[in-house]
Amino acid sequence: MRLSDHLKMATSSLLSHKLRSSLTMLGIMIGNASVISMVAVGEGARQATAEQFQALGPNVLFVGLSSTRVSRTLSSESKPLLLEDAEAMETLIPDLTHISPEIHINQLISYQDKVLNNSIIGTTPDYLTVRYYEIEQGRFINNIDVRRNKRVVVLGAEITEKLFKNKNPIGQQIRIKNNSFEVIGTLAKKGSLFDSNQDNKVVVPITTAQHQLRGGNSPYGISLNTIALLAKDQQSVDTVKFQVQNLMLLRHGTTRENDIKIFSQNSLLNMAKKTNAGLKQMLGAIAIISLLVGGIGIMNIMLVSVKERTEEIGLRKALGASPKDILGQFVLESILLATCGSIIGITVGLSGVIIADLFFSLATSISIPSVIISVSISGSVGLFFGVFPAQQAAKLDPIIALKNY
Repeated sequence: MRLSDHLKMATSSLLSHKLRSSLTMLGIMIGNASVISMVAVGEGARQATAEQFQALGPNVLFVGLSSTRVSRTLSSESKPLLLEDAEAMETLIPDLTHISPEIHINQLISYQDKVLNNSIIGTTPDYLTVRYYEIEQGRFINNIDVRRNKRVVVLGAEITEKLFKNKNPIGQQIRIKNNSFEVIGTLAKKGSLFDSNQDNKVVVPITTAQHQLRGGNSPYGISLNTIALLAKDQQSVDTVKFQVQNLMLLRHGTTRENDIKIFSQNSLLNMAKKTNAGLKQMLGAIAIISLLVGGIGIMNIMLVSVKERTEEIGLRKALGASPKDILGQFVLESILLATCGSIIGITVGLSGVIIADLFFSLATSISIPSVIISVSISGSVGLFFGVFPAQQAAKLDPIIALKNY
């Protein structure tokens, strides 16, 4: 028999039992919808992570002390992270282009009747470049502001909106810890980075933060919370990380490398990739189980179909149909069930992805390879689980099959 004849007979058989065919396809439909939606969510998460790291800056490193080192620092057993450390890095490490030492202080900020409790960042002019910010209005702090301990402040987009609404903030006076600060600039909107709001920044000169907001000088100098570094290119990041590690160990008189924490974008990105890979593997396993369940459902229904159609098989064999013809028809029915279920499932999955993207702001990305692979696997499942029932049908003796006809 020709393939077209097999196809017509298989289609006619499936359409004659619409409810049974639909229920048989259900497992395959759920499996494919799961594959498409889960891969889309996983790929969307991967792309969102990559975009966030790009916003962080491809060549940025962050230097800090480990929690155990900080504890020893608080008990006066060792030196804290110092402004002098940042100055030494700038002098001794040639592959660094910008360095941003940072002090973080929580203080009340007020303007007229509006009061906010926010983190204040004391830093230097390089902060703007290292942290990949842009100025929306006015200017950023400069070296003169740092040298003179000037009471000037640059506000993030969200803080600007909360304090000033539609009013021009440049030149206005706000109060921080009962000190009056002049707003000299605002930062352009940047959004969130790993659930960390990048638009609620309040930036002042590092010397002002130390002497007028924090107070209590360390005997070693100005202590820092972190130092952000910008390497000249991505190829230099590992070299800079190694040099900074050695310099910090030497300056702080310790041989314990774990005392010094240096994070680069690559190390953070690798951590995120591992997390996403584990998530995708888990989601993929769930989808594969769904497809296997669907395949077993197809095999069971096809075995029932063989039993119900014993007389039909016997009659076809008596009229000259070969075992190969019988085998081909039942295998084709299985493949059709799996493929149709796959197409419907993919449609449902794609629809779910689009709805999630439009109405729930969920980061998704439709993967064409996953669609192709899903259809291919479904067809293979139909073939694999349809062979056994088809062989049972092909082996039937026409005399036995027709004895009750």
